[in-house]
Amino acid sequence: MSTVQEAGIRDWDFARGIASVLLMVGYARDHGVPVARMLQGSGLSEATLTDPDAQIDARTELAVIRNLVRELGDRPNLGLEVGRRYRITTFGIFGFACVSSPTLGEAIAFALRYLELSFTFCIPEARWQPGEFVARIHDERVPADVRRFLVERDVTAMHQMLCDLVGHRLELMRAEFDYPAPSDTDQYLEIYGLLPRFEQPKNLLSIDPAVLEKPLPQANEHTWAMCLAQCRDLVSRRRARTGIAAEVRERLVPRGGVDGFAVPPGIDVVARDLNMSTRTLRRHLDTAGTSYRQLLDEVRRALAEEMLTATPLSVSDVAIRLGYAEASTFIHAFKRWTGTTPSAYRRSV
Repeated sequence: MSTVQEAGIRDWDFARGIASVLLMVGYARDHGVPVARMLQGSGLSEATLTDPDAQIDARTELAVIRNLVRELGDRPNLGLEVGRRYRITTFGIFGFACVSSPTLGEAIAFALRYLELSFTFCIPEARWQPGEFVARIHDERVPADVRRFLVERDVTAMHQMLCDLVGHRLELMRAEFDYPAPSDTDQYLEIYGLLPRFEQPKNLLSIDPAVLEKPLPQANEHTWAMCLAQCRDLVSRRRARTGIAAEVRERLVPRGGVDGFAVPPGIDVVARDLNMSTRTLRRHLDTAGTSYRQLLDEVRRALAEEMLTATPLSVSDVAIRLGYAEASTFIHAFKRWTGTTPSAYRRSV
């Protein structure tokens, strides 16, 4: 029997900080590519790279990635070289939260839940099964022209982050990639400690599950709690959407906020309110990389977290205000969103 935890997001099109672009521009500069060429067509200026609070959309980073691949794509294993530069400190408060987590398993669970605070384009999925912990990395939605680079970069960055957390190279049980083997596999062997299998159905890394239970060397309960609160706040601010998703989300939020009581409107009602058919609305949301169900979950999760931290409402009352017929259904949904129960979440904040 296996246990699966999916990421808190299902698509790469989420807002992100500037650190990843800065890292890639630095790598390119080290290899003779001027900053201006790396930023061409992205809408970014060199001044933006020095602003630690700058927030960009994923397609802006994608423009920089395409410039990098265009300029240096003839370098063997380019994605591996770039991916090795992503250290735990690259990820800011997200990285500090992982470092201060009690165990590697809890750090991974947190990282999946708050994946939108990373820079990844490939979406990981964790599977705990007897004798093996498997991280499958989905690349189905990644643009084909940069897919191999991003699989190499993102998987290597994830592995580097795990190594930083435990303080040494994390031994893998196996590694598999869905693309053909490169002419030179020495870098793979150097980074992963084993030779991956190529042209496989999936991209994945596998480790001994016993490692997940060991305390992390820099675990700190107080720091972890503080970082979690900051990450929740950052996610809430980044979830301000634009376009059709924003219009749908606006109609799902009760007019009275956490004090409002209203069963969320169904997708048919929302579509009618937006003067379009349900089928058209579904198509527009899919194009935007989301869905009615995902937006409803986002709204319910945000309201649930606010009510659990800012009001004395019981779990049953919170469930009712969110439109759930039974508290058990809400508890199951909340655990799917956050990896914990409403009661445990309330105790942790």
